[in-house]
Order: sequence, then C-alpha cells, then structure tokens
Amino acid sequence: MLPDDAAAAVPRAASTSFADYLGAHHPGLLPSNRSLGPAPATSDASRLAPHATTIVSLTFPGGVLMAGDRRATMGNVIASRHIEKVFPADRSSVLGIAGSAGIGVDLARLFQVELEHYEKIEATMMSLDGKANRLAAMVRQNLPMAMQGLAVVPLFAGFDADRHLGRLFSFDVTGGRYEEHEHHSVGSGSVFARGALKKLWNPHLTEASAVRVAVEALYDAADDDSATGGPDTVRGLWPVVYVVDAAGTRRVPERELEAVAHTIIDARSSAGREA
Repeated sequence: MLPDDAAAAVPRAASTSFADYLGAHHPGLLPSNRSLGPAPATSDASRLAPHATTIVSLTFPGGVLMAGDRRATMGNVIASRHIEKVFPADRSSVLGIAGSAGIGVDLARLFQVELEHYEKIEATMMSLDGKANRLAAMVRQNLPMAMQGLAVVPLFAGFDADRHLGRLFSFDVTGGRYEEHEHHSVGSGSVFARGALKKLWNPHLTEASAVRVAVEALYDAADDDSATGGPDTVRGLWPVVYVVDAAGTRRVPERELEAVAHTIIDARSSAGREA
C-alpha cells in the first residue's frame, strides 16, 4: 500500500462519463441543471417550448431502423416543420427524442459526446446495454424539469455485435429503461403509429420494406394526431430515417424516402377512389 504522499502523487483515472465530469466541474452546462425559476403549470410549459412528437423504431433481420416525423408543436401552433428528432448516437446506435425539443436535442448531443468520451478513455466502444443504461441515467437527471412539464422521452436502438441483431429500448421520465421487441413508438402520435406497426411488421422484413413500414406508421400517426407531420410533397419534406446494422449507422437518402412516400400516397389515393 502506498504512503499517503505517494498516493496523492498518483494521477486519478479519468472518468469514463463525460456527463459526470460536467456535473462535477461545470454543472450549469448540463441540460438538467437549467434554472427555470418558478415552476409553470404543465399546460403553460407546453405552450412556451416547442415539443417534438412521434418516433418509431422496428427491427428487421440483421438490423434495426428508427424514423421520426419533422413537426414540432408549441401548444396548438406548429413551431417547426423541419425539425430533426433522430440522431446517430455513434457508429452502431441511434437516438430519437420526443417531448421538449430544446432539452431533447441537448440531451442527444450530450449522449453523443458521452459515448465518444468513453471510447477515447477506454479505447473500446461501450456495450449496447451499457449505452442504454447511461442514457437512462441522463434521463433520470432531467426528472425535476419533467415535473415542470418539460419532459424528454427518448427511444434508443442499435446493433448488438455480440448477438448479431438489432435491439431497441424505451424509457420513462424517471429513467426507467425497458427493452422492446420487434417494434415500438413514442410521442403524441405513438398510439396510432403503434397500431400500424402491429399490422405491418413481420419477422421477415427486408431493409427496404422496413423503411416503408416506418413511413406508413408515421403517415397513420399524422392522419390522426395533429402534432405529427406527414410527408409534405409541397415543401419536399420527408421523415428522418436511420438504419443500423453490422455495417454501421447510416441515414436513408431523401430521394429514397420521397419515392416511398409517393408510393404510399398513390396506393392510398387509389384505394380511396375505388371505395
């Protein structure tokens, strides 16, 4: 055992958590430590800050997919038609956010740095379960703001290299972490999107057919939920879709999403005319 003076001279190991480092040295930079003043009523909070809405995720053989619509709302007003709610967390995982948009985007950025910091310190990538646990801890830190109406509910998915399959995780505002199977959806339109996923998902989907299922689910959500934006052919706005498999994380090009959206719209238009 080293004497006290020798032990003091040994440099302390760097923390593998960037969020913990910020909490210790610069706590004001954490999204969960923002000062809001007196707590507003929940209904007032939803009118003061833009909210991101519907995210869907589903597995397919060899990977997992996540998609989000492009609308953010502020009360009964459309705050943005161009927001992006799905982000690559690292080379093998993606993160979608629903709830308070500003806090959610900050949480996504902090999570990206958290994973990069761990990889640099440990010289290896964190396991998929480890990433989900870290994200749960970050969501738990935001609980005081969630109680003021500014909640963030993420959806996390990635490729598990050990199991050679895609996995997805949901969370609640207290930081509860739940592994979902086959598919899941969060946000204001999630009830309608989940109904579509139940009917359209099957264990033999190809990547291309999984993309179509995700876009169809968001289309159904937008049809019944005013806070969810559907494909916008006038403005040329399409969902944000990421695929994760053994090759890594990649964004589906907009030209492919445009083709998928037009196929769905044409099919539903033809069905409507025939009816």
